[in-house]
Amino acid sequence: MRQFLEQVPWPLALMAALTLGLAPFKPPHIVEKLDMLFRGTHLRPIDWLDLAMHGAPWLLVILKGAFALKR
Repeated sequence: MRQFLEQVPWPLALMAALTLGLAPFKPPHIVEKLDMLFRGTHLRPIDWLDLAMHGAPWLLVILKGAFALKR
């Protein structure tokens, strides 16, 4: 996993998080899905997929940052 994270350039990871991670921009989809999750609103399977797709770039940035700080 560390090798994969080191191979992904920072600009690509940040661009993915800022574009795919926040799209659509008013309001950001990831914010809507996280709000639904924390309020306990029933999430349909498509909502879980949406959360995974919009959250993956943010997870990539977080993991890449954590491994960079650990090193």
